[in-house]
Amino acid sequence: MKIGILITGHAIPEFEQDFGGDYDAVFAHMLRDQGFDFQGFNVVDGEFPDGPDAADGWLITGSKHGAYEDHDWIPPLEQLIREIYAEGRPLVGVCFGHQVIAQALGGKVEKFSGGWSVGHTTYDIEGEQMAINAWHQDQVTELPPGAQVIGSSDFCANAALVYDDRIYTIQPHPEFTSHMIGQLLDTRAKDVVPEPIINDAKTKLDAPIDSDKIASRIVEFFKQGA
Repeated sequence: MKIGILITGHAIPEFEQDFGGDYDAVFAHMLRDQGFDFQGFNVVDGEFPDGPDAADGWLITGSKHGAYEDHDWIPPLEQLIREIYAEGRPLVGVCFGHQVIAQALGGKVEKFSGGWSVGHTTYDIEGEQMAINAWHQDQVTELPPGAQVIGSSDFCANAALVYDDRIYTIQPHPEFTSHMIGQLLDTRAKDVVPEPIINDAKTKLDAPIDSDKIASRIVEFFKQGA
């Protein structure tokens, strides 16, 4: 099964060094040993696939950009999302991917007035308490038609969504290990994330996370939709 990875923001150099590539390499590592082939498309740089049939399933990565921002590549990405959905090919969105899919299908994304969620965060996902690493301020604040909430936290009401068993999206980052969060805290957090949130996230870097459960859910979702 071929998974097309739509790259909507570039990884920090530390990630590229550790994984040997951009965010497509990070997700390929997370979903490794499952019989998948991967192809990345740098949509953030205007590189798009020919259409939904260029892959059997699709994944949209996180990004430093806001889904509501005025970038030339966001409208064609939204159109591709609608085409993938119409064709019924499985589509997964993570963080920005979660947000832009909701926006493309009629929902609303905003910079959350409650601030940032960073690092180890507990969510209720499909009735199970899971700790997953977060890194976001934007949130899906209004659901699009057909979206069902399957995950939430005290901070983020719409943290995981499904759409007719054809789309699976999640706000936190199952691809981020605690080591990666530490690297982000050292490189991208300063002057962006408030210092108390940075300090709190650093105290939780050794806490266990359940990202493997979300990775398994994504694998299952792709294979069921094949």
